[in-house]
Amino acid sequence: MYVIPTTAGSVRGRRKGGVAAFAGIPYAAPPFGPRRLLPPQPPEPWSGVRDAFAPGPSAPQPGYHPALVDLLGEPGEVGEDCLSLNVWTPSPGRAEGGLPVMVWVHGGAFRNGAGSLPSYDGARLAADGVVCVTLNYRLGAEGFLLLPDGTSNLGLLDQIAALEWVRDNIAGFGGDPDNVTVFGQSAGAISITALLAMPRARGLFRRVITQSGAGHHSHPEHIARRVTERLAALAGVAPTREALAAVPPERLVAADAALSREIAQDTDPARWGESAGGGTTVLPVVDGATLPERAIDAIAAGAGRDIDVLTGTTSDEFRLFLVPLGITPRITDEVLHGFLAGFGLDPDHARAVYAAARPGACPGDLFSAVMTDHAYRVPAVRVAEARAASGAETFVYEFTRPSPAMDGVLGACHMAEIGFVFGNLDDPLVGPDAPRDLSDRMRAAWTSFARTGRPDAVTSEEAAPSWPVYGARRSVMLLGGSAPAVCEDPAADARELWTGRR
Repeated sequence: MYVIPTTAGSVRGRRKGGVAAFAGIPYAAPPFGPRRLLPPQPPEPWSGVRDAFAPGPSAPQPGYHPALVDLLGEPGEVGEDCLSLNVWTPSPGRAEGGLPVMVWVHGGAFRNGAGSLPSYDGARLAADGVVCVTLNYRLGAEGFLLLPDGTSNLGLLDQIAALEWVRDNIAGFGGDPDNVTVFGQSAGAISITALLAMPRARGLFRRVITQSGAGHHSHPEHIARRVTERLAALAGVAPTREALAAVPPERLVAADAALSREIAQDTDPARWGESAGGGTTVLPVVDGATLPERAIDAIAAGAGRDIDVLTGTTSDEFRLFLVPLGITPRITDEVLHGFLAGFGLDPDHARAVYAAARPGACPGDLFSAVMTDHAYRVPAVRVAEARAASGAETFVYEFTRPSPAMDGVLGACHMAEIGFVFGNLDDPLVGPDAPRDLSDRMRAAWTSFARTGRPDAVTSEEAAPSWPVYGARRSVMLLGGSAPAVCEDPAADARELWTGRR
């Protein structure tokens, strides 16, 4: 066992193999009672030594649809003392160690998830020579409502508080506070891209890795206000901080779930913005204060030019949201046509382009490909393009390995890469007999990037090809096959459809 002092008190962790783990360390006070719907406050100090053997409670959340639970996992205990983090380190107590630090921000549509899910266990990454941190943050109404007093983006402020804890404490765990990489997936990646545009986050990290999430997903004030007003109405209270703070957490979660169902049936972006027709209700709010402007616009203006960025997507992101729920066969040509037109594309031409690359695909398969580009691939490309225009380097990947789950019909879906990044090959989407060399390559690239700002890593068996930056040749590293491969402007015809859009 190891005892490490922190700014709030000492914590005791356990060693297993070559890695010490510290779980459930508070980085902020419980955000309930008098602190509810307010910015995070410092953790309450403790005397003596606090056992850090078990993760803290997860933030209140509705949980996933039953058809997705086995694929995505459940967060375990939910509770009020939810602002905690977990640390894995190969060098506990060695302040001179100066190891690169990797801080994971989980996904879950800003409504679900936890840093303590088994897929995010950081032991294997730590064994590769980094200090790995995972964290919880407030979700749903608790974390992302825009309140009449101007309070907003509490979940993002929680993430900043966790990064401040890392800055102040991680040296005691063997990490270098001046070499922090924030990495995350989906809502976590969207959060991280927002952090690039947030003044309060400056100086807290040196690098970012964004997996399946970029800078377009946010709400302007008028959309965020509409979300707050409708959610409060569904909860049966006035849309004020005082009224909402008096509502039991489970009632707010239920109201958020009800609003999600309403928004999923309404595809009008004028009413619900980026959430229209999807499964999200809340998103980061462009409030002019905590988040001064939409992240992609800030990046285009030069925000984060001094931050190293690695970004990418999976080949078939959206199949995770269609196939398990049986939606794919219910998509008709009429539905597909309507979405294409709604995105400002010529429906007949766009359908032909997507169909040409997918012989025999049904309308549901084409819809999945379109939504993968609209929600994930094109926004990631726009970040790389914007950074290239301002002289900042970005490395881009596409994860191509189909998940064997559900007899392989998911394709290389959303979240299919996570088990390989963490080296946790019992992840449900990874499947049995997963190729360990793929995980070795991806962990080597991710940890190399955290160490040096370049993912030009090699495994002990073979050198990966040089990973070029995304520039005029639109270079993308394909990961998932028997060996990594560089592709210049993959799916160029589909990408060109979106010129001037997203």
